[in-house]
Formats: sequence, structure tokens, C-alpha cells
Amino acid sequence: MTQRIRPGTVAAIALLLAAATACTGQQPPAPAAPSPPPTTARGAGGQDAHGPRPFTLIASGDVLPHSSVIDRAAADAGDAGYDFAPMLAGVAPVVSAADLAICHMETVYGRKGGPYTGYPSFTSPPEVATALRATGYDSCSTASNHTLDDGPEGVRRTLGALDEAGIRHAGSARDAAEAARPTILTAGPGEGGAKVAHLAYTYGTNDIPVPADRPWTVNVTDERKIVEEARAARRAGADVVVLSAHWGTEWQDAPDAEQLELAERLTASSDRGRPDIDLIIGTHAHVPQAYEKVNGTWVVYGMGDQIAGAMINHQGAQDPRGNQGTLGRFTFAPPAAADGRWTVKKAEFVPQWYDTTTGRTVNLNAPAARGEERLRAVRDRIRDVVLGRGAEADGLRMGD
Repeated sequence: MTQRIRPGTVAAIALLLAAATACTGQQPPAPAAPSPPPTTARGAGGQDAHGPRPFTLIASGDVLPHSSVIDRAAADAGDAGYDFAPMLAGVAPVVSAADLAICHMETVYGRKGGPYTGYPSFTSPPEVATALRATGYDSCSTASNHTLDDGPEGVRRTLGALDEAGIRHAGSARDAAEAARPTILTAGPGEGGAKVAHLAYTYGTNDIPVPADRPWTVNVTDERKIVEEARAARRAGADVVVLSAHWGTEWQDAPDAEQLELAERLTASSDRGRPDIDLIIGTHAHVPQAYEKVNGTWVVYGMGDQIAGAMINHQGAQDPRGNQGTLGRFTFAPPAAADGRWTVKKAEFVPQWYDTTTGRTVNLNAPAARGEERLRAVRDRIRDVVLGRGAEADGLRMGD
């Protein structure tokens, strides 16, 4: 059981750190680490004498350490290693307050001590994992177009570092057995909380072939496989199935036809009267995209980047949208009947921005940010994009 970081502790760490201090912009495999037990999350989720209780899940966008981001982490560590926690401190209170928190680890980790690289072929410091855990994350999707940037060895190092930090992961694997095990987390204290399965798939790997002798290294999007894995997770006891989808067209505010079609089919897929997928959280486009309720299931087409250097778009221009994103927060309620579906009773988005000048994430709807005129236009733009497909009518609200 993984010990959770309490919100008060994270807030204190954030204050101390503050006081102290696309992808454009920039030996053989060791045996797989033993699979840790389901993560037990903090917060209000769980089960008491009256049955299962609601839980809150939060998810965020691409963690994409360009060279400038790595340099910032070195400076924040006093050039004694790398410290990525200060740049995430602005959203740590939001992340740590949820019962379950999911990130997207876009890149793979290099060897301890480096060298590390940014765009176009990333290898990031493994200290990223430590910072994600300190921020409050429980699981990270690791399937992206950069998963194979350093081959199977990069995958092995990345998953090992996440294991060491106490973060679960989905989307890539070190061996066939690990790939076949569903990632199931527990939302709430003790063993009585809802069981949440985390699945992750990517549209591709930048034309780097998946090793023929290791096809399980990364999950490449296949509708049939997604459904099969979701149903296997249900058989393993999952109450809720969450899919991280690395998909879409970079720099496009609107979801593309493939996103819309796949979302339609996956949310319509069901087994024994229950939908196979309960939530889809999208990454890759590097810009915020809309949230939408499709066939009764919430879909986040794109959460944008959480951490990234100054981003250069396909026209060769620096594009501030590449440092904008959202955190999706969904409160799930238990079913009325034992074999029923957990449903989202509250859906929210929290607009965020990564300030490349200070190297800090900013919660754009926190009281301090709401008072800053320079941030208002950014927050309003994100809100307009997120609500662009009618999600407000289905109850989506901007949270803080």
C-alpha cells in the first residue's frame, strides 16, 4: 500500500520551496520490479459501514522536460542534482487534495547523473518522478510518441524510477508479465475504496518501431485491445476504468476526426450492461482541447501541457498555447445497485499555465491569479476552448 502525501504536508513543502527559491521547444534489461499493491489514496473516497463513498479523481497534461526545464530544475536544486518540485508547487494543493491523481509522463528517463536531452529525442532526469510523487500523483501514463526515444532501456529506467518514487504506471512495460497485469489503484483509505483501473495507449512512437521481440514495450492504440484490457480489468475487480489516450493533432484546438470517432466508439462499447470505459483523458496536442460528455461518459480530448519549455509550433513561431493546460477533476458516485455503474456526479476543470520565465506552474483560477489582469485573458481563452463543445450544458464547471 503506497502512503499518500497529505494536502497539508504538500502545502508546507510548497511554501518552503517557494521561500528557497511538440514536443518542439525543444547490459540487458533488469528483471521487472515486483508489482506493488493497489495504491491507497487520500481524501474522502472509500467505504464505510454504509457502503462505498464517492471519490475524486484528478488528471493533468503532458510533463515534457525540454532542456530549459531541466536547466531550471538544476538551478532549483542549487546545481546539486535536479529538483522539479518547485515548478509543480503551484498545482500541488489541487493535486494532493484529490483521492486519486493521474499524470502523463511524456518522456523517458536517462541514467542517473545524465547526460540528459530535450527535443527532439528526450531523456529526462529521474528526479522528475520524485517531484511528481511529492506533488501528490499516484499513477502516470507512460505511453507516448516519445516512449521509445531511448529504446527498451529507457522504458526500464523510467518505470524503475516511478516504482522507486511510489508511483504506479500504465502504458509501457519491462516484460510480458508486467504488460498483462492491469494497473488497479484504490481510491480512498484502507482497502475499502473504489478500485480504479488505469489504461494508457499512444497513437504511435515517432516512427521508431516497437521491438518485434518485445511487442509489450508500449501500448499502441488498438480499439480491440483497449476494450479487451478494460474488460480484463473489470474481471480483476475494477469499479471504474480510466483510459489515458495520447492522440490528436498537435497545435489544433479542436479535436480531430480520429479523436471524435474513437471516443464515440469506445464510450459506446459495453459489456453486460456496463460501459467498458468510464473516463477518457487525452494528451499530446500540446494545447488545451474541449471536454465533452459522449454517450454518457466524460471525454477530455486534450489537457494541454503541464510542464514544457517555450514551445515552437509547426509554423516555426513561439506559441504561448503550448504552456497552457487544464487539470480535470471528476467526482465519482457509487452505483445504487452492486452491479451498476459508478457515475460522475461533479465534473470540473482547473485552468493552469506554466510560466517559462519563472519556471513555475500557476493555477489560473486560484484567488491570487484571479486578481492578476495579465492572466485573465489566458484563463478566459482556456475556458472558452474547454467549453467549446457544449460541456457547460452537461454540468462542467471551472474549479479552483
